Amino acid sequence: MLTAAATAKPEIKSSVYVRPSVPVRSGPLPEGPLGPMGASMRFARNAEVYGEDEPAEYFYQVISGAVRTYRMLDDGRRQVIGFYLPGDIFGVEAGDVHLSSAEAISDSQVLVVKRSSVMARAEHEKDLSRQLWTLTVRELQRVQQHSLVLIKNAEERVAGFLLEMASRCASGVAIELPMSRQDIADYLGLTIETVSRTFTQLVQSGVIVLETSRRIQFRNRAALSRLNA
Repeated sequence: MLTAAATAKPEIKSSVYVRPSVPVRSGPLPEGPLGPMGASMRFARNAEVYGEDEPAEYFYQVISGAVRTYRMLDDGRRQVIGFYLPGDIFGVEAGDVHLSSAEAISDSQVLVVKRSSVMARAEHEKDLSRQLWTLTVRELQRVQQHSLVLIKNAEERVAGFLLEMASRCASGVAIELPMSRQDIADYLGLTIETVSRTFTQLVQSGVIVLETSRRIQFRNRAALSRLNA
């Protein structure tokens, strides 16, 4: 089942998120294969969308905000698997349960679609079936590319991450990162200290400018590309 946004303020750590039995429509639905079949839900910052090992009964698409997927390792560390921005579809599983958990990074609106409804329509609509296939292949490619990132050094990992985020944003000269430094560290397999130090090194070398802690301007994209090669 699904987790609704908490009514408590985000800074209250003890907030309890309840799971409604039916998603409630709120606001316009996005374009794309899931839009006509879905209902939108709002999730507060850090609210759980779904948990690891829960039944994979729904597909999800980010309307606004951002979502992270992650797994908790046996030693207690968190491994962030992916970030999903407006327009991105997530929660697509090969099996019947979720292999990771999903949380809203910021206050977010998410389209929720019953998995069985999508699959039933895909059996009769070739265009929808093709779109789902493309989505699955793209997600597999993303996972494969991310696995290659983890064999690089810290500077190469951060450079690659910035280029990845830039490719997913409308503007090419500056990006606004919705995730925290800790999120980035857990995604890249680094410590938060290493991520912060690497950002500082890139600033000092004139490659980027930190306009704020989240907004980054590119000064030398070619240098980032060379680091990521």
